[in-house]
Parts: sequence; structure tokens; C-alpha cells
Amino acid sequence: MPPVDRNISDIVLIVDDVPENLSLLHDALDETGYTVLVATNGESALQRARQSLPDVILLDALMPGMDGFEVARRLKADFATQHIPIVFMTGLTETEHVVAAFAAGGADYVTKPIRPPEVLARIAAHMQNARQMKQARSALDAFGQATVAVRAADGRLVWQTPLARKLLSDFFANPEDVAPIELLNWIANAHRARRDGREPAALLVADGNRRLLASFHDQTGEDEWLVVLREENDASAVDSLIAAFRLTQREAEVLYWVVQGKTSKDIGDILGSSPRTVNKHLEHVFEKLGVETRTAAANLALSKMRGT
Repeated sequence: MPPVDRNISDIVLIVDDVPENLSLLHDALDETGYTVLVATNGESALQRARQSLPDVILLDALMPGMDGFEVARRLKADFATQHIPIVFMTGLTETEHVVAAFAAGGADYVTKPIRPPEVLARIAAHMQNARQMKQARSALDAFGQATVAVRAADGRLVWQTPLARKLLSDFFANPEDVAPIELLNWIANAHRARRDGREPAALLVADGNRRLLASFHDQTGEDEWLVVLREENDASAVDSLIAAFRLTQREAEVLYWVVQGKTSKDIGDILGSSPRTVNKHLEHVFEKLGVETRTAAANLALSKMRGT
């Protein structure tokens, strides 16, 4: 199957084993301007979805062999396709079947016999949401943001920017579609903090002289959390202190080493200055931060370095 030109139009994949349904939906979608792909069974649906990454999937619930519920579960378990909205088509209207459709990962459903105007309206709504999400991800990618969306219930990474994928790979040993246990535990604790009206602390993971900071950005769904990752080293930490408190380079360096628990003598040795000069810089730091002790300065600086 040749690759689909995504610049031509939005792509809809129809999955149904009944030729009459395929023909009816294909004609309606094609006339509306969509690029239409078709699959007549579960295996070919999974293959087409992975190959072409459609914007929306119309999925028949009951098919011979692999049914639509199983197809949906596999699509949602695959990192490459889990973001695609699935609209189930079903003649089953009992509550248990509707619940099963949503439990399998469906975003919506329409009942048979198919009414093209209703299907088109639902697709248009989900297409708009998918387009907005795609634009948001593209913007994050373009600006080099390390951002992940985590589904807390099962630890799945709903999506992640390329930089976030690299950082998770660098700092954690885990499959790329599952969040590391440290991140999941932190999300659970942070969720409780927010529920109690407290601002959650950032997660700090150290690997040698490299540090990874994770902080909450937003809740994107009932059980999905948007997390921003940032790698930090000595130089970037000093830069963040300069920006946060309008310190000079040397004042920021002194404050950074105070945060690391160093004495004035230690800092002097590191920076090539006398302890007296270090203390003079600290006086200026205290004044700019509005604090009176090293501990208070260190706590305030640490909160900024961790993004809290």
C-alpha cells in the first residue's frame, strides 16, 4: 500500500465487513473531502492504521474473527496509534455493549442502520479535537519541549515529544510506551496534593552529574496528566538562578553551591575566591532574595531550580 499524502486532506479509516456499509460511508466521506481508507477485518485494520495513522477510525463492533472491541484494545495498546479517536459503529444498543465500546478505548459510537449525516457530524467533531491536539504536539515539538501525557490508571504514555522520549530513555530503563514507576508514584502523590489544595513538589531524578526535573503542567483528561520534563546540570541551574532572582553570575554560582551544602571555604576553593569574598556575595544574595539565613536562601533557590 503506497503512503498516504497527509497534506491532501484529513484521513478516515473505515473498518467493516459489510460491503454495503463500506460503500455508503466511503461515498459520503469522499464527497465531503476526506481521504478514505477501508479495511474489512481486524488484522487489515491494524495494519492500515499503523501504516497510515488516520485522523479518525470508524470501527464496526461485530466482525468475524477479531471483533471491533479487540481491534480497539490493540490500537490503544500501540504507542503509534493510541492517540487516534475511534468511533464505533454498532447495532448493539444495550448498555453493556455501549460500556464495552468505551472501555475498549472508543471515543464515540453511532448505531446501525448507518445515517451518513450523523456520522459526518460526529467525525467532524472528533476531527477538530484531533487537529487541535496535533497542532499542540507540533508546537511542543517545534519549541523543543520535553512533555509527556501519562494515563495514571495503567501508566501508559498517551503521547510524548521526541525530547521527552529521549530523556525518559536516558534516565529510566523501561519500555517507551509505559511511564517509569518513579514517575507514576510521583503523579499519585502529586494528585493527592492537588486534591488537598497543595501545590505538588517537582520530581528530581539524579544520574551522576545529570538531573531530571518533572513538574505538572495540566490535567488533560479525567485520568491523564501532562508532565513537563527538564534536564538540569550545574550550568543550567546557575542560569535559572540568574533569571529567577536577577543575580550576577558569581552570586548565582555562590548560591548554587550553598544549595549543594557547601561551606564558604568550600565554595571559595571551588570558585577560586576567599571565604570573605564568598560571604560578601552571600550578603548581596540575601538582600535580593529577601532572606536572612543560608537555609532560607537554599530553600528558596531549590524551589526555583525544581520548578515549584
